[in-house]
Amino acid sequence: MPLMRGTAAMPRERPYLPRDQAAPRGGPGDPVRDALDLFGTRRATRRPATPPAATTDRPPPEPPPRRPSASSRQRSREEAAPESRPSVLSRQRSGEEAAPESRPSVLPRQRSGREPGPARRPAGAAPTPPSSRKRLAGSRRRIRLATVFVLALFTVIGMRLVVLQVGQSPEALGVLLEQQRSRLVEITLPAARGSIVDRSGAVLARSVESRYVYADPELIKDAPAAAARLSPLLGVAPSRLAALMAKRQRSDGTPSRFEYLARGIDISRAHGVAGLGLAGIGTGRDERRDVPGADLAANLIGFTGEDRTGLEGLEARYDGPLRGRDGRLVYERGNPRVDQGRLAKEIPSGYHRLTPARPGATLHLTIDRDLQFETQRALCPPLAKANATVGAAVVMDVRTGEVLAQASCPGFNAAKPLDYPPARRADAASGVAAEPGSTHKAFVVAAALQEGLITADTTVPAGASLVRGGTTFTDDHPQPAGTHLTIPQVLAYSSNVGTIAVADRLGPQRIFAYQQRFGLGSATQEGMPGESAGRLLPPANWSPSASGSVPIGASVDATLIQLAAGYAAIANDGVYVSPSLVRSTVDADGVVTPGAAPRTRRVLSPQVAAQVRTMLEAVVVLPGATGSRAAVPGYRVAGKTGTVDRLVNDHYTTANTVSFIGMAPAEAPRYVVAVSAAVPQGTGGDLAAPVFSGIMGLTLGRYRVPPSTTRPPSFD
Repeated sequence: MPLMRGTAAMPRERPYLPRDQAAPRGGPGDPVRDALDLFGTRRATRRPATPPAATTDRPPPEPPPRRPSASSRQRSREEAAPESRPSVLSRQRSGEEAAPESRPSVLPRQRSGREPGPARRPAGAAPTPPSSRKRLAGSRRRIRLATVFVLALFTVIGMRLVVLQVGQSPEALGVLLEQQRSRLVEITLPAARGSIVDRSGAVLARSVESRYVYADPELIKDAPAAAARLSPLLGVAPSRLAALMAKRQRSDGTPSRFEYLARGIDISRAHGVAGLGLAGIGTGRDERRDVPGADLAANLIGFTGEDRTGLEGLEARYDGPLRGRDGRLVYERGNPRVDQGRLAKEIPSGYHRLTPARPGATLHLTIDRDLQFETQRALCPPLAKANATVGAAVVMDVRTGEVLAQASCPGFNAAKPLDYPPARRADAASGVAAEPGSTHKAFVVAAALQEGLITADTTVPAGASLVRGGTTFTDDHPQPAGTHLTIPQVLAYSSNVGTIAVADRLGPQRIFAYQQRFGLGSATQEGMPGESAGRLLPPANWSPSASGSVPIGASVDATLIQLAAGYAAIANDGVYVSPSLVRSTVDADGVVTPGAAPRTRRVLSPQVAAQVRTMLEAVVVLPGATGSRAAVPGYRVAGKTGTVDRLVNDHYTTANTVSFIGMAPAEAPRYVVAVSAAVPQGTGGDLAAPVFSGIMGLTLGRYRVPPSTTRPPSFD
């Protein structure tokens, strides 16, 4: 092994001298001393050390001489006698140059089973000062003291927490809770209300972004002055605004920190409010209901309140799915009573909890927006000209039961619903029940055919009047005495006497049963709130005159949607399909929930349904028939007129309820259109039939139904 540069060579022939076991480490006699001196790391020699105490068997060592320099020590070692003890490094170097047989093979002696201790200094060196050992012991003592101090500190903190949580008096806890609540601000995050769309996705009602204005009563110093400045922008009376800004307590006893002043205002007006810089007044994101079509299907859609809750129509019926779930934001803010409220802001590291709002679902209707518009345009002007108090029209798909249009007249602007009386906002087709009149005769004839009591060639007397229970029943189209009419003629000329003769063959029980099968007496559950179930007269409650009044559509109340569904059963080969207004709802996650499946039941056999349709064509094609004005060019039409004195407060008046319900093409019906109105005077053939013709023609053309290829039957 090469020698280290700068070190002197050691004698090669040196006997191994074990160190004095009694010599102190680092003192005289310790061979490690030379190595420590060589590397300059022996700290004990930097300052004098106190010699150890004298023992009985060994005299105390003399004070160490002055430490020589490194060069003088090196020269002393080189000039030392052979018997002087070499340093460790010198022995190592000499051992490398010496022969293997000249090195003593002596293993280091173990001390009490422990690892060999550090080598001791030569005999003449000073021992390791005891102060270093004391410093080591002092460090350990300080660590122990610090540990005890930290444990004691945590113990005190834990005891204090226990005292605060358990040991405080109820009054002190109340003070703490009050302080915490006073720093918490809770804001409701309104969920976006879902839209209402037609069958193709065209928007009928939607929510648009707007702003709300709120007040923090605790920050407002002069409420009347602030109200006076806000009133022109919000359009709210100053007295009302001042009342909303007044300080008040909530139900939990805490002061109110949030009060709505206005909702649904335009964004530009909200910017004007913010520009006033009023303390305690702020704005936030809001929404308001927008109805693009104004009065388009307004009686169906309804409207919402300021809090976006549905109040009427489909908005009310499906308020739950449409409104979604509001979110909530609770955060901690600084003391508003300090520095003129400038500290009343959210504390970045304070309490903050956000519950996101969930938007409402989209309501998909069966309504066709364009057809709804055309239906309203075809219905309302003629009824307004006839001074009708109320009117309605329904367009229904006979195969699916879907309502394609459902109009009411007069309508209202859904954007300003409170400007109209409640009666005008109601849906007449589902909410107004009236005596159906002669449109009810088709059900009586269909029931008699189904029971096999009559055929198309059956004739009944129609020339004379009838008296039932003291009430005389005559025809509005008088026939000569002794005249007999076929069943198609009974329908075509709307013979009351002939219909009563057919009803006598059925009897009260079967008439009542078929009324129920055709859907009278119970709500159709199409989806409109407040739908009327109508009224049927059970046979047990029939008066002596009921056998004459019930068959011709008196003493019975029905809505227009009920009558349309009953005629749709005749058009659909005798299968009743309940009408529906809602196709599906689509929630915020895109999950589609179909509307309720329609209820179906068979009322007539297909053969009987076809016979009834053929007989109803006579109402349109026979000369002098009541429904000739219901004809649609290019299509075969089957239907029935209805005219009945209007019943007001249990008394019949001179006003009439007129109607026409029909289907087309008659040979294979696709749609049913029902029209009804309350007018001062007139008949179903004069007022309702022409409206029916216009609406049916628009419907057939819109859905590209091919014209009829066969001619109507002959009723000679």
